[in-house]
Amino acid sequence: MKSVVLRTILSAASAFPLGAEDLSIPIASPDLVFEERNGLVSFEAEHFIKQELTDKRAWYLTAKGRTPVFKPDGDPPHVGGASGGAYLEILPDSRRNHGEKLIHGENFSNQPGKLAMLSYKVHFNTPGKYWIWARAYCTGSEDNGVHFGINGAWPPSAQRWQTVTRNRWHWKSAQRTDKVHVGVPGILTLDVPSAGEHTIQISMREDGIELDKILLVNRKEYEPKGLGPEPVLKAGKFPKAFEFVKAEPAPILGKKRSARPDGPALVQPRQPDGDGTVKISGELKAWHKIMLELSGPFGHEKDNEPNIFTDHDFTVTFRHVSGSPTYTVPGYFAADGDAANSSAESGTVWRAHLSPDKPGEWTYEVSFKRGPGAALGEQGQPLEPYDGKSGSFLVEASDKQLPDLRARGRLQYVGRHHLRFAGDGSWFLKAGADAPETLFGYKDFDGTRAHKPGKVPLKSFAKHVRDWKPGDPVWQDSKGKGLVGAINHLSGKGMNAFSFLPYNAGGDGDNVWPFIEREFTLNYDCSKLDQWGIVLDHGTRMGMFLHFKLQETENDDLKGPGADQALDGGNCGPERKLYLREMIARFGHNLALNWNLGEENTQSFEQQKAMIAWIRKMDAYGHPIVLHTYPPQQQKVYGPHLGKSDLLDGLSLQNSNVRDCHHEVVKWCRESAKSGRPWVVSFDEPGDAGFGMPPDDGYANMAALRKGPAKKAPTVDDVRKYTLWGTILAGGGGVEYYFGYKLPENDLIAEDWRSRDLSWDYARHALEFFRDEKIPFHEMSNRDELIGNPQHDNSRYCFAKDGEIYLVYLPTGGSTAIELPEGKSFDLAWFNPRTGEMGKAAPLRGKSVTAPDGDDWLAVIR
Repeated sequence: MKSVVLRTILSAASAFPLGAEDLSIPIASPDLVFEERNGLVSFEAEHFIKQELTDKRAWYLTAKGRTPVFKPDGDPPHVGGASGGAYLEILPDSRRNHGEKLIHGENFSNQPGKLAMLSYKVHFNTPGKYWIWARAYCTGSEDNGVHFGINGAWPPSAQRWQTVTRNRWHWKSAQRTDKVHVGVPGILTLDVPSAGEHTIQISMREDGIELDKILLVNRKEYEPKGLGPEPVLKAGKFPKAFEFVKAEPAPILGKKRSARPDGPALVQPRQPDGDGTVKISGELKAWHKIMLELSGPFGHEKDNEPNIFTDHDFTVTFRHVSGSPTYTVPGYFAADGDAANSSAESGTVWRAHLSPDKPGEWTYEVSFKRGPGAALGEQGQPLEPYDGKSGSFLVEASDKQLPDLRARGRLQYVGRHHLRFAGDGSWFLKAGADAPETLFGYKDFDGTRAHKPGKVPLKSFAKHVRDWKPGDPVWQDSKGKGLVGAINHLSGKGMNAFSFLPYNAGGDGDNVWPFIEREFTLNYDCSKLDQWGIVLDHGTRMGMFLHFKLQETENDDLKGPGADQALDGGNCGPERKLYLREMIARFGHNLALNWNLGEENTQSFEQQKAMIAWIRKMDAYGHPIVLHTYPPQQQKVYGPHLGKSDLLDGLSLQNSNVRDCHHEVVKWCRESAKSGRPWVVSFDEPGDAGFGMPPDDGYANMAALRKGPAKKAPTVDDVRKYTLWGTILAGGGGVEYYFGYKLPENDLIAEDWRSRDLSWDYARHALEFFRDEKIPFHEMSNRDELIGNPQHDNSRYCFAKDGEIYLVYLPTGGSTAIELPEGKSFDLAWFNPRTGEMGKAAPLRGKSVTAPDGDDWLAVIR
């Protein structure tokens, strides 16, 4: 009777065709009883003897030739690799991801025993505590939870089975808790009260979950592998067996094929492995990119058994003959070694990068191990004939000139509020572009597609093609000129920084990821990443600080609208470890960069700590690690990191009003210094989200704003006064400019950096002032109290090295008194922030300064 009722309910939505086989009814007879032996019992999910509570959702069987037809059901069958050739899925599936509507009692039930309940009979010989394992498949962030019970009871210890692993059959034993939404392993248990027959039950928490096999074991340390142990019967007979289907690669774009991440192997035409030959290439000079290439085992970027990325640990130790320094750097699979041009997906080339500190002889030694998770910290076995390869090469002094960073060396955190170059010892102030965050959503990169083509199309940077110069890099004959030209333009304006998201799947832009496909997070696109590398290497040559914003708020954990794209749900598991390793291995040789844990980060402190620890382990060069979050969350997010030497090196700040920049930088510089670990504090997203930094013409081309400009909309002058000078004179490390989403050239679609040329000019004037006037900003600190501004408002700023130099900024002209040491005489000169002109110095008479007019001026008192 139940199947007729259910069919009537669902047929109206074309969910269950009339006359079709009902795949929700039991295929097992009521007398089927499984048996526990030696503390273990397993059974196929499809061998239930009863299903109840099916008025809203039900479990349906899928096997070869037997597939339920439902709308909605957002994914294809996954029979391949299923134990017993079949599995169950809760249908219909109306909520796959966080952004889709949650309806309690329909597509979600946090109360066990309320929806779609299955029953199984088990004879236990050994009573006691049993840990619950389930073999499951989920494709979305909300297709991943069930409840377990026994004899009609639903103990709290067995509720909310949870997984965050997607797109493959896998075993899991973890319980979702209020604090750990991704699930805590080792705590999901059922207590069997006595020997004898008991009923094990499963009920729905989230629709769409696919269940293959269940295992109960009385040993916490036990972990099932593969298809798991075979079931043992106590009574009854197994239903007629289904045909086992070997897993097939999933289709991509109708032409290319690839295995699911961590899934069954994709069979590729194999080529002979490399012979272990090592080649050293590049300009063998200090601070230059030197490449070690190993002719290693053949691989394909879609290989999964073993996975060419996770299961091969290729690491090289470089050591200067003097004994110092020594760098152990992760290497990576580079396909045919020319993937940027060939678009190759396979080959025998493995590559590692060195940017050596000094001339002389350097040695190398290769470590090459293979085994499950070897690249992620798991134990691997040495792989002959590659492991242990060694040799040496000679490095000369660099011959490069500024702005090329190879003339300055590696930029380092040195325990101060500013970064310092290790080569020439110079100190760094940055200024540049924080937009577009979708910089790598570029049509000339292989495998790059727009998931929101109407809202965020791919970029061409067509207006910057003219900025490309002969001799600049390209790939595939002529690709890359637009983006390379854009970097040329920014550098030519005197800027020295730009930022970008290497991973924005599920976010605002949703067009950048380093993988072969958006969902395949353990398989990397070799040609795309080589092309990224060409652009970033060019950035280093053009004097650019590379701001890696490693993720964004939508995909950094399980709480945002792009939560289904969160690597390991925000934890530092296989997906995240591999992602960080690949970014560091491929791009960490660049001289000036930071690893930003993510734009508007919402991970927990423990997740941030784990991520930082893995970066520290992988990055031999020790590039700075910074953190960025929403203004209301800053104290909560930044506070726990204060004073901890193994955590952050700095902050990347954001606010909603450019007039708040100054006092916010003062606050974090002082708090971090007081804690014993001064942070490099930069302002990278100043201003209201809708406006950010306006274009040179202000809002002249925006009719809505002409009629009634928003109160928070800043002017170009405001940005110069309160963001640029407000940050630097607070002791900050520099600025990057965000382009508001309401503007034509905005944070997602901007392709023309000329739209902000006036602001680039103002920033260049500031950088050149500190350089040309030899201002020792790294030895200075904010001293607003000396000019009667203890609240650090925007009326005036003071930045000083007591007794030697005082910079007093007057945003709207006027006068201010200043406290100076008695018994010393000082000179005064005026710097014009609008033109970059420096006036002549004259003796300062008295202890006050008056600006030449009502515009902004900087008094330089020495």
